[in-house]
Amino acid sequence: MTDPIRIPDDLKPVDGRFGSGPSKVRPEGVQALARVAESFLGTSHRQRTVKDQVARLRAGVAEFFALPDGYEVVISNGGTSAFWETATFGLIHDKAQFAEFGEFGAKFAKAVTDAPFLAEPTVHKAPGGSAAYLRAESGVDTYASVHNETSTGVAVPVKRVDGADPGALMLTDATSGGGCLEVDLTETDVYYLAPQKALGSDGGLWIALLSPAAIARAHEIKASGRYIPQFLDLVTAIEQSRLDQTYNTPALATVFLAAEQLDWMNAQGGLAWAAKRCADSATALYGWADRSEVAAPFVSDPALRSQAVATIDFAEGVDAAALAGVLRANGIVDTEPYRKLGRNQLRIALYPTVDPADVEALTRCIDYLITRR
Repeated sequence: MTDPIRIPDDLKPVDGRFGSGPSKVRPEGVQALARVAESFLGTSHRQRTVKDQVARLRAGVAEFFALPDGYEVVISNGGTSAFWETATFGLIHDKAQFAEFGEFGAKFAKAVTDAPFLAEPTVHKAPGGSAAYLRAESGVDTYASVHNETSTGVAVPVKRVDGADPGALMLTDATSGGGCLEVDLTETDVYYLAPQKALGSDGGLWIALLSPAAIARAHEIKASGRYIPQFLDLVTAIEQSRLDQTYNTPALATVFLAAEQLDWMNAQGGLAWAAKRCADSATALYGWADRSEVAAPFVSDPALRSQAVATIDFAEGVDAAALAGVLRANGIVDTEPYRKLGRNQLRIALYPTVDPADVEALTRCIDYLITRR
C-alpha cells in the first residue's frame, strides 16, 4: 500500500491510539491535570502539594493490587531500565536465574551478567512467541521472570519456584502486564511496573511492590558494604517513598496522571474490572485474527497470548508496515511492530484505557484496507 486510503469515519475507532508505551492517556486525566496545573506543576516535590499526589499514587496502587500485609509500594525515578540496575545492585546477593522470552527479560539478564560483583546467572531462553520458565536450582538466591513481554505479546502466570532455596526472592517484571493481568502478589517478592503502560501516564518512574523479604534483602545488601550508586540505592528509594516523595525530583505530570488513572480504575472495580476489560479487547482481536485468511496471532499457544499487548502476523501478500502507515495517516496510530522482532506484523496495546469497542473498530479498519490492497 503506497497511496493513502481514506477509511470511512463510521468504521474508525473513537480513539485511535493503540501504542504499547507510551500508551493512551485518558482525556479526563489530562483535563484533571489542567485544572490543578497552576498550583501543582512547577512546585517543590518536598512540599505537601506534590507529596499528597505521591501518597495518592501509592495508595491507589496498594488498593488496586490488593497489597498483602507487610508489602510496600516504592516509587523512584528512571523507569524499568533503572529498576533493573537497582535490583542488580540492591536485591541479588550473588546468583540469579532468569526466564528470558523477550526484550525485557533479556535486558535484565544482561545487566546482571555484566555486573562484576555477581556470579554468572542461569538464563533459560525461549524464542519469541513462546515462553521460558524458571526451575529450582541450588545456590540461586534470586529468580526473575516477566509477567508480560511487551515485545512479543507473551504472558505467563506469576508463581513462585517450587523447591527454591529458603529465602530466595522472586522478582516479576510487570512493566506492561501490571494492571492488565490478574496477579496474586504473595506469589512474588517484587512486582515492578512503569506508569506509561496500563497506568495511562507518561514515563520516568518505576513503581515496585516489595514484600517484607525483599525489603530485608535490600537492607542486608546495603549493610554488607557493597558499592551502590546513590541513584540506584533501593534502601534510599524505600525510605523516601515512606515519606511520600522520591530521592530525585519526579516528573510531576507523570505522578498525577498515574494517580488519576488508578483512581478511575479503582472506581470501576479495580484489577478484576481492568483485567476483564483487557480480556474483552483480547477476545475481539485474537478472534478476528483466528478467523482471518491473511492474519494470525504471532503467539500460537492461546494460553500464552497476552491480554495486555497483542502481536498479529500477516501473510506474505500483506505488507504490515504499509498497513500501519495507512492506519497512521487515518489517525489510528502506534500499531507498528516491535522493531527488533523484524516480523511482518502489527502490535496492538489492549490496556485498560483502550475501549474494547475501539479494538473491534480497528479490526474493521484493517479488513477495509486489506480488501483494497
